[in-house]
Formats: sequence, C-alpha cells, structure tokens
Amino acid sequence: MKLRIVYDNEAKGGLESDWGFSCLIEAGNRKLLFDTGASGAILSRNMQRLGIKKDELEIIVLSHEHWDHIGGLDAVLHQKVAVYIPNSFTIETKKKIKEQAAEVFEVSGPADIIPGVHTTGELGSGAKEQSLVLDTTEGVVVLTGCAHPGLDAILEAAKQFGDVYGVIGGFHGFDKLELLEGVEKLIPCHCTVHKTEIMDMYPEKAVWCGAGEVFEFY
Repeated sequence: MKLRIVYDNEAKGGLESDWGFSCLIEAGNRKLLFDTGASGAILSRNMQRLGIKKDELEIIVLSHEHWDHIGGLDAVLHQKVAVYIPNSFTIETKKKIKEQAAEVFEVSGPADIIPGVHTTGELGSGAKEQSLVLDTTEGVVVLTGCAHPGLDAILEAAKQFGDVYGVIGGFHGFDKLELLEGVEKLIPCHCTVHKTEIMDMYPEKAVWCGAGEVFEFY
C-alpha cells in the first residue's frame, strides 16, 4: 500500500505548501483520496505535478468538516466517485456533495471501506472526526486528518482492526508523547503542535512529512 502526501504545511520537489492536508492512498489498483486541503487550485496543481488525475479517484474520504480539509473538494469531485463523510456534516455540505458525486456514505461507526482500508467511525464530542486504518503485514497504520478527538482516542479505536504499527497525519495538540513509545512508525504532519518534540524524542522512528513525500507499507 502506497501513501502519497498531496497537500501539507510543508512540501518538497516543486510542490506547493499550504495549511491543510490531503493524502492519496493506492491500494493495489484502487485510488482513494483522504481529505482535500484548503485550496482547490493548490490541490489541483500538486496533483498535476504528481501525475494524479481526478477521474482516477474511486473514493474520497473526508475526515471532518473544517475548511483546511474540505476546501479543495470541488476540484476532485466527479460523477463516478464515492464520498465517505462523517454523519455529523451539515445538511448544506451533504447536499452539495450529493449533487456532484456518484454516491455519498454517511459514517457513524467503524466500517470497512475497501478490503484493507477501514474507518474508525466518527469520534469525539466537539469537532467529530473519522480516521482511516490501513492493514499492513506489520500491523495497522492509522491515517488522521487533525486528530481533534485526541490521538490517544483514535489509536485506541484503531486497535479493533489490529495492533497499531504506525500513525501518519495531523496530531493536533496531542502531548502525551510517551504513549507513542509502542508505535514503530511516526509521521507527524499538518497541524501537529509538538512535531519538533516528537522528532527529537523518537529520532529512529519519526519521519518528516510534507507534500510530495511517499510512504510504502506492505
């Protein structure tokens, strides 16, 4: 399974950086986009530079309804794509997506999206958010948007699918860094407040994240 960071606060290889997050998941011949960043124009240009065509996207998963994760949605919606959104999305946003997508699935609890890719279901009491859980031979890899419900709560929810091997995405203000001791791959992105501390505390397993970075799991 290959993960390509399409949109992030940092970037490399001629891609544009911006506040927001988007990650392409390639599972076999299937392509899923997780979040869409803040700007459709930046998302489109980064996708073009990475050779990603929107018509090839089979599924779009949105973690939560904040502008820096759904702002680029119009740039990637098309008539054959299925979109997975938390049930807590507003009626207006749901209506807008349903007008442009083939199917819309409103997520409440944990579920399988495709073989090897699962959703935690929407978590949290404030900004409700879903994360993805990806099967690998080493254990599951958790993909987060902003981790508003708390990274510890997300990792706990992910354990129903297997032992957590890695976590990638925004960690927000998560500061219980000692709880990451048992996670073998740490890839803090986007809104991670304590990114420098994580990189310093776990130098052997923490990896830099930015648009243009590619991570492969088997």
